[in-house]
Amino acid sequence: MFHRAIVIASGFFAATVVNAQTEVPFALDWKFEGPSAAYFAAIDNGHFAEENLSVNIEAGSGSVQTIPKIATGAFPMGFGDINSVIKFLDQNPGAPVTAVMMIYDKPPFAIVGRKSLGVSEPKDLEGRVLGAPPPDGAWAQFPVFAQETGIDPSSVTVEPVGFPTREPMLAEGNVDAITGFSFSSVVNLKRLGVADDDISNILMADHGLELYGNAILVNTDWAAENSEQVRGFLRAVAAGWQDVIDDPAAGIDSLVQRNPAADKGLEQERLQMAIEQNVATDYVKANGMGGIDAARMKKAIEQLGETYEFQNTPDASLYFTDAYLPEGGFALK
Repeated sequence: MFHRAIVIASGFFAATVVNAQTEVPFALDWKFEGPSAAYFAAIDNGHFAEENLSVNIEAGSGSVQTIPKIATGAFPMGFGDINSVIKFLDQNPGAPVTAVMMIYDKPPFAIVGRKSLGVSEPKDLEGRVLGAPPPDGAWAQFPVFAQETGIDPSSVTVEPVGFPTREPMLAEGNVDAITGFSFSSVVNLKRLGVADDDISNILMADHGLELYGNAILVNTDWAAENSEQVRGFLRAVAAGWQDVIDDPAAGIDSLVQRNPAADKGLEQERLQMAIEQNVATDYVKANGMGGIDAARMKKAIEQLGETYEFQNTPDASLYFTDAYLPEGGFALK
């Protein structure tokens, strides 16, 4: 069982009020890149302040790694992969973490290869070398992807790589393909000089995966004591995403204030990819942002069960709640 004593030791359980604002540290899944502009826009455009929230955003080291930060109470809220939340809760029953707002309705999990190295389609991975960082959210879904596409996993040589070396290794031809978030790896390869027409972006969601992607996560103990702050936080996040959809360039300006080394053009391209492929999907446009479809979630859990042996009976209500969302989610214009 999960040791809740660790959670009690956290300093974030009492809402800290400074100048009438509740301080909410927020753990990102990754570095300050294009898609994180939405959260910085929510700060710079006053959406968090309107909700009496003071939000400090910390960069992450992989969407899987965010989950224990939330579960231990080191952060009250964060951004991470819901599929990894499902497995984490199965392995740590009772851990106080759940998803409260879906952001990547279509997950960016991808196999990114180079056509010149013979990787254009899923089956091309057989007999080739795949670079995969162990904490990578896309790598965590590779077994399901292989099952759905008929890839023989034993025929793929998997090379554990670090996040900083992943795209350089593919650019240099040391691996034939990599796992990653599509908007991260594709844009990084372009920055390294790989021609656009040499990059194969194989989105797992286009090859049978029903899985959802990254969501806003919350420590459920903290949320129980700060429900209005959670609701306000989600309203501000939705407003931030609307801002960057309306004006991506301004969103990137907010990002560059925190990451001056960022290439504005490439980061705006990364943001646009995330908006078009993952956030503003047809489902979200029709049904609102933040919620999930129960039937699809049921299928997603079943898919995970094809390659992951659950220790406990899966329970979708443990992994996601819409209790902090408005009815119908947040409308995107």
